[in-house]
Amino acid sequence: MSLEEYAKKRDFRRTPEPEPSGGEPGASHSGRFFVQRHHASHLHYDFRLELGGTLKSWAVPKGPTLDPAKKPFAALVEDHPLEYGEFEGNIPKGNYGAGSVMLWDKGIFEIIGEEDGLAQIARGDLKFRLHGEKLNGTFAIVFMKSRGKGNEWLLIKKQDADARADWDPEAFAYSILSGRTQDEIAAELPAKSQPKKKVPASTRRRCRGQSRHRFPSFLRRWEPSLQKNYRRVGGGCMRLNGMECGPSPTSATGR
Repeated sequence: MSLEEYAKKRDFRRTPEPEPSGGEPGASHSGRFFVQRHHASHLHYDFRLELGGTLKSWAVPKGPTLDPAKKPFAALVEDHPLEYGEFEGNIPKGNYGAGSVMLWDKGIFEIIGEEDGLAQIARGDLKFRLHGEKLNGTFAIVFMKSRGKGNEWLLIKKQDADARADWDPEAFAYSILSGRTQDEIAAELPAKSQPKKKVPASTRRRCRGQSRHRFPSFLRRWEPSLQKNYRRVGGGCMRLNGMECGPSPTSATGR
């Protein structure tokens, strides 16, 4: 598939998606990959490998996974321009693929085997190793010969040190570019300084007993309205308006 089909489907006066630059194709394998979480008419992931000067792209409805037991279906779609790899934003209604697009993962990849990536795709069995922020390890994308449309593939995680049983991409549904969720991208909220990450339970301090204490004077000058909602609990923790326990502030922090 060429970039002509990509351009034919889009009116670049009405969509923020990048227009093909028209430059000469680059090297067969530049080493970059991208994954976008795309909430169009249906939620899916777009898996892209930079090969032959374009992004070879597959739509993966259930998303890529680190679980070798799962073999998600991947539909080969039109090539995308290299500039599309970093794209995140909203495709307006009435345009092809209308909806929000999240940059879910990116990194570099290595081709496994003596054949180059394009030759392996032509043969119907591409093997590679990913080094991303969320996806790592060895993978294969394999053509399903028994299907009728001719674009049906499987994206398979190989058993290795990076394999994880029951690994769900939806547990990592935040942008590596802006830290936003899909809803925040759709609402065009500003980017965050860092992506949301869950704090492991083992790092939280536990609160044992509970006892009431006088509201600290250093907090009083910050926010008097907090006094009525303040409870100090044993074990050096505090609770404000039902928030989770954490280390209580000291007078030094109020200086």
